[in-house]
Amino acid sequence: MQIAKSIAELRSARRTMLGTVGLVPTMGALHQGHLSLVRAAKKSCDHVIATIFVNPTQFAPNEDLDKYPRTLEADCAQLEREGVDLLFAPAREEMYPAGETTRILVGPVADRLDGASRPGHFTGVATIVAKLFHLAAPHKAFFGQKDAAQVAVLRQMVRDLNFDLELIVEPIVRDPDGLAMSSRNRYLSAEERRQALVLSRALTTAASAYRYGETHAEHLINLINTVLATEKEVRIDYIALVDPDTLLPLAIAAPGALLAIAAHVGTTRLIDNQLL
Repeated sequence: MQIAKSIAELRSARRTMLGTVGLVPTMGALHQGHLSLVRAAKKSCDHVIATIFVNPTQFAPNEDLDKYPRTLEADCAQLEREGVDLLFAPAREEMYPAGETTRILVGPVADRLDGASRPGHFTGVATIVAKLFHLAAPHKAFFGQKDAAQVAVLRQMVRDLNFDLELIVEPIVRDPDGLAMSSRNRYLSAEERRQALVLSRALTTAASAYRYGETHAEHLINLINTVLATEKEVRIDYIALVDPDTLLPLAIAAPGALLAIAAHVGTTRLIDNQLL
């Protein structure tokens, strides 16, 4: 696996790649969810470029930028085992040189769900992903369904800016007990991790009710609230039933609707969701 730390190195390596190129953008601290994206890219593309960059512009001043896990050596070993062709792992100054000011504002979809809870977050996400699309020129880019709001924002950006690529969304990867895999899970104590399982239980309960005929958003959200209330230390950020593309709330659930949760477990903010 080749490792590029500069834009010049990335561009030089990219010019040698013939055939289809898949891009897997990450912030590192890799887990099986990330590796499932690499495997999907390997399956459908001739070459795979992975990126590791903890993007400062998507963190608010009171968020966890400084303590976000950085495990580059272990990440490199995992990516090499998976057969990644090129890893782009730039320093902050490479992606945001002194004096840079340009940002991408995607519009109303970026102010919903996580965008409402974390103002400016998706401006940072859209900006860095647009840079990576521009630099890596992939034919396909791979993201996880766990970040459903991010997916909606990036789909909008790809349409609006006419990126010539296909955005591929892979299913959520869960631990055997149901917890959605996340780099932030390593912040959880053993007790907090047990508490965090209530998120997937709540979604499973609501999805089961939907399969048995419950379609009213109010009732489905109340069911989720009831399950979450069984763990008193879990603090709800949002519970929503929305259109997966616009993230606008739905009154009635239909196939393809998105049930989404964000909650704090201890000091860690976790998200989870389920497509009905």
